[in-house]
Amino acid sequence: MASGKSRKKAETVFLVCEETGDYNYSVRKKGGGEKLQLKKFSPRLRRHTLHIEKKK
Repeated sequence: MASGKSRKKAETVFLVCEETGDYNYSVRKKGGGEKLQLKKFSPRLRRHTLHIEKKK
């Protein structure tokens, strides 16, 4: 057990396509830090676009 320290739990966040607004990916990450911004494949546009982290 952790003595007096609180552990950060991994939370599920979604990666949303910036151009279409589709929720294409979900990832688990620990809280805090900056929002994720990744180039991922968008099935609707059939090309790689910028995806930004968003909590549902």
